[in-house]
Amino acid sequence: MPSILGANGNQGAYEIDHSYMIDSAAASGLARFGNNSRNGDTFTISFWVKRTKLGTNQILVCSKAEDSGSNAFVFQFTAADKIQIQGQPQAGTTGAGANRTVILTTPVYRDPSAWYHIVYRHDTTQGTAGNRHRLYVNGVQQATDTNDALDQNTEFLYFYNASSFPYAIGNDERDNLFGDWYMAEHHYTDGVSNAPTEFAETNSNGVWVPKFYQGSHGTYGHYLKFNEVGAGSGTTAVGEHDYTTGSASTIGADSSGNDHHFHVQGFGAKNHTEDTPSNNFATLNPINKFASPVVSEGNLEYDSNSSSGSSMVSTIAPSNGKWYCEVKLLTSTLTVGVAEVGKIPFRNVGGGASRPQIDYSYGGDVRIDESDIDDEATYGANDIIGILLNLDDGEVIFQKNGSSINSGTAYNLHTNTTHENTGFYVQTHTGSGNTKASFNFGNPMFDISSGNADANGHGNFEFAVPSGYFALCTKNIAEYG
Repeated sequence: MPSILGANGNQGAYEIDHSYMIDSAAASGLARFGNNSRNGDTFTISFWVKRTKLGTNQILVCSKAEDSGSNAFVFQFTAADKIQIQGQPQAGTTGAGANRTVILTTPVYRDPSAWYHIVYRHDTTQGTAGNRHRLYVNGVQQATDTNDALDQNTEFLYFYNASSFPYAIGNDERDNLFGDWYMAEHHYTDGVSNAPTEFAETNSNGVWVPKFYQGSHGTYGHYLKFNEVGAGSGTTAVGEHDYTTGSASTIGADSSGNDHHFHVQGFGAKNHTEDTPSNNFATLNPINKFASPVVSEGNLEYDSNSSSGSSMVSTIAPSNGKWYCEVKLLTSTLTVGVAEVGKIPFRNVGGGASRPQIDYSYGGDVRIDESDIDDEATYGANDIIGILLNLDDGEVIFQKNGSSINSGTAYNLHTNTTHENTGFYVQTHTGSGNTKASFNFGNPMFDISSGNADANGHGNFEFAVPSGYFALCTKNIAEYG
């Protein structure tokens, strides 16, 4: 199964502009009431998702009565990182009377750097039982541990029908479970059974990329592009929704033409992002770490979760080009820098493991391969450290609040060891104290007061991006990396 890291080389292809970042800590989500007239035996759900938290149940789509009952439609990542779909067959059919798993995939989905395209195709009018519901990821029908077909011409009893069973995205209405992911291009086609090729295609480089959907959404379908930035209004208590307040001016706007706008819960400007399947931005990598740090806010807010030291690196590690990112200290005692891929495993040893490596510490010292070589300005909470990684010339420049340290003179990556062109991570590690910081690779989770893009128009930074440097995203990597 291919990993989706952007529409590289797909000139003239359909572009997705925005995504919706959901973080469970903020109790984010979207929902709207169902309708008894919706077509329950034939529909399709299609969306792109980039995971940020692994090893826990993560709601994708859910239909439950608020605060009561046990019947539900649940479409989720499981704690084992598989995709599961549960529902209750209608009365008088096989399996009626209780919720059951109808699909549980055999593959697991554990790549926090990848955009996955997921399509659930439900059509119980089919005579062949195996065609009544199918699950696709990146265009490929998935093998399943469980695949229990519904009876012909039946439907899920409690999916998106009546006034008490909403179509909820990223939100379990009764148990207050939420999602942790980026989502883009969400379609629900009512009464229409669609193959994944209606929503995406393989480009000339063999990569599965977005495609403009030209079919019908049916009478009760919707299409969420997540392009609008409004937060909406109404009830926003955890686990509750005021379903009457969706509008075309919010991130829950429906672009299908049906005006089935969703109510928005827990939305802020940072939830509206430019990280999409068409241009995938770097984040921190929760898999590649030392000790027990945790990440939140779309894998861009780092918490050392320890007073004895921890570390983590970025998901993208270029081997060429010039790259810029910013790190805002939320507490103190943080060290930031760059480290080469493929040397001593960084996640096993922690700070100082990789060679070559250059760090700028909160105490002001600059280290190359763990040897102090310079003493510069200290930094702490609310300071923003800029990292300018120049792999064309083997150099690194650090900035504090927009001004270069060391009078702008770069530090040489080759001081002790010539790098092998295997790529460099942006890295962070802590030596003492519980530390928090927010990383900005062009898709910030902290407030930006000015707003600066790179020369290609990508990213949003607090300080001006130096000439010739670019945000860490797949469109730039395709051109310069």
